[in-house]
Order: sequence, then structure tokens, then C-alpha cells
Amino acid sequence: MEPKKHHRVIIIGSGPAGDTAALYAARANLEPLVISGDQPGGQLTITTDVENYPGFPDGIMGPEMMDLFRKQAERFGTKFLYKMVTEVDLSVRPFRLVAQNEELTADALIIASGASAKLLGLESESLLMGYGVSACATCDGFFYKDKHVIVVGGGDTAMEEASFLTKFASRVTIVHRRDELRASKIMQERAMKNEKIDFLWNRTVEEVLGEQETGVTGVMLKDTVSGEVSEFKCDGMFLGIGHKPNTDLFVGQLELDGHGYLQTEKGTTKTAIPGVFAAGDVQDSIYRQAVTAAGSGCMAAIDAEHYLASLEFESA
Repeated sequence: MEPKKHHRVIIIGSGPAGDTAALYAARANLEPLVISGDQPGGQLTITTDVENYPGFPDGIMGPEMMDLFRKQAERFGTKFLYKMVTEVDLSVRPFRLVAQNEELTADALIIASGASAKLLGLESESLLMGYGVSACATCDGFFYKDKHVIVVGGGDTAMEEASFLTKFASRVTIVHRRDELRASKIMQERAMKNEKIDFLWNRTVEEVLGEQETGVTGVMLKDTVSGEVSEFKCDGMFLGIGHKPNTDLFVGQLELDGHGYLQTEKGTTKTAIPGVFAAGDVQDSIYRQAVTAAGSGCMAAIDAEHYLASLEFESA
């Protein structure tokens, strides 16, 4: 049978927001299609232990949790398409999407394409992501009780990560490529007054040391002034260089804030275009947690259901 080309609801993204939206939309008999993107399951698939999601008192592996999300959505009729959306046209009705040469249309669209943590681009960083390398202190800080960790970055994100990590770590070293921070004054002062935080100026991380079995054991740091490379021992590395929302497809079509996050009507998931909704990290620059993403995914599905019902009422 030829795959269905038109859907009442299409969801872009398969992280906690997308899969929760799918679950609610499927239970409303909207037969949603989820287009998974290049990282099915979202950022949680590179997180080893998740211990802060309600309902899992013993914790759960990130990939396993997202597999459960997917199976629950599928149970109620959600279909998944394991492709990347390469083109979107929101100026036509129904909305038109292209997923790697496959053209699809939808009456309602839920954008849950998430955000990607900015990385250094090192092979060793990718290898040890989830094994001592993290981009989320609130997700993984608990695992570094009485450990020495480094935070890479010099902005507000890095200061926030470092300050949060002092609740657990015995020592937090901020590694910054310049000799002054770009963080706001209040965030700088807070970090500098914290007895557990120290700074390494004019340094870049050239390599992360360790194995998946043992975790991070240290990093190789390059002095940006002298060019000297030396080993620095630590038990973990947190990236505090920001996140980039996956919104490139919507530039010029939807309203974005100064950092590229989709703008939604306060208290809802509605964008400026009726029938287009946004949920999760693609529109949340503040919390960026699995549980808040799932909550906004639920909201988006309910908003989409109400929108589609209004269309049926108008055409009746």
C-alpha cells in the first residue's frame, strides 16, 4: 500500500515534546505522523542515566526512556517516518513539507524539532558524550558528587552550569578561551565569589581523555597565548557554550527571537500562523528539561485538536 501523503497532524521531531504530542494527538483520533529527524528520540538519546523524570524512581537510560515514549505513541496509532524534513512551506493550505524527496501535507503542524547543544567538535568529545561529557548540568550534575569537573565557556550559560554544579562537585574549574568573561556582571560576580569555582583563562580544550568504561579522566588544554598544550586532570566536562534551536527551516516564515527560538503566544503553543504550533526546546530557551518539553507537547496536541475542531465547525 502506498504511504499516506496527507495527514491531519504532522509532528516534526521525536523527542519528549514530539512523542508526547503524538500520544495525545493519537488518543484524539488525529492519526498523527511523526517525522523523527536525524536524531530519533532527541537529545535524551545521548544521555546515559535520567533520574529526574517522574515515574522512574530508580532512573532510566535516556535511549530506553525515549523508546518507551515511542512505543506508547505507536500503541494509539502514531506513525513514524525516519527522515529529515528538508523543506517546509507554511504559506499554503494544507501545509506542505518535504522529507528527503517525499512530499507530505498537513492540516496542522506541530514543530518539536528541539535544540542542539553547541559542541566543540572533537572526536573524543562525541565518543565520551554521556560518559563524562555533558551539556546539561541539571540533568547530570548529581553524578559528580565530590568530583572535580570543568565547565567550558564564558557566558551566562557557563556561569549558570558552574554555579549549579557546585551543589555536587568538590571543585569546578571554568575553562575560557579568553582572559575575560562575556557573562553578565551579576553572573560573573556570583561565580567569582563561589569558593568552589576557579578559572583557567586563555585555554581551549584540544582533546578529552578517558574511555566509555572509565569515564573522563582529564583534558588536554592549549594555552591560546603561548600555544603550549598540557594535561589537566578532571572527572567530567560540561559544555556551557549555549544551545542552538533547530529552526533554520522556519526563518522568514515564523517569528523567532534574537537567539533563534520560535515565538509562541503566551500560555499556549500557538505560533503567529494559525494551525502551526511549537513545543519543547525549539521554543523554550529557559528550562530545556524533558519533563517541561513533554508538558508543552501535550499542550501542542490539545491546541492542534481545538484548531482542527474549529475548522470542522466552520465548514459544517
